[in-house]
Amino acid sequence: MFFRHSNEIWSEFPELVPGVLSAEGITSTANVEGRIAKYHAIATERLARRPESEMAEIQAWRRGFSKMGLKPTQYRCASEALLRRFRQEGSLPRLHPLVDLCNAISIAFAIPVAVFDISKVAGDLEVRHASGSESYLTFSGEVEHPEAREVIFADAAGQAHARRWTNRQSGLSAMRDDTHSVLIVAEALHGSAASDVPKLIDTIAAELAAIWSIEVRQGVLSPSSPRFDLSSAMNLQLQQKQD
Repeated sequence: MFFRHSNEIWSEFPELVPGVLSAEGITSTANVEGRIAKYHAIATERLARRPESEMAEIQAWRRGFSKMGLKPTQYRCASEALLRRFRQEGSLPRLHPLVDLCNAISIAFAIPVAVFDISKVAGDLEVRHASGSESYLTFSGEVEHPEAREVIFADAAGQAHARRWTNRQSGLSAMRDDTHSVLIVAEALHGSAASDVPKLIDTIAAELAAIWSIEVRQGVLSPSSPRFDLSSAMNLQLQQKQD
């Protein structure tokens, strides 16, 4: 089981920098309020200097959405949508400790962060263009079918776990109280992404170690090293448990 981006995505978006992290042992009872407050403070400070639409990280994703044929102000990347809501309301909804933490880190870095329940993913997970036959489960329980050529997160069973790339995740692999194994993906297109994404992934890894006392496996992907092996990560974590 592995995660990767298709060759076509790398070809169309050579500036892409994806960071990936896998972990096992997540629980829904952790208290993250104190920890997310510091990331909210960072986001507040950044928003005081300029609105989210003027941040380099967001502008890069807007250009990416335009390149995909999408209107950037109609379909926003996840970090822009979160920053916009945070600026307007002063807070973000609480969903699950890990999601709340990743959302807080996402707005501090202005980089989209996706969290997937690995147990709901069938086989490999790939960011690629849709064929038009895939199924996407909304959070309200409705089934949609992404249009051909739409960029999606697709598994081996033809399930789309995110639509319009970083715009909207699926309800199928969303975090739940009984979720224990997760895949976390952060993706950026801006000029300093090569340094910012590793910092973001290191930040999440440090928080998981501090809050849940678990070790993680992480990596930064590139055209020359485009694949993150989830099976190796899960086997390593299983061996550590046995030891």
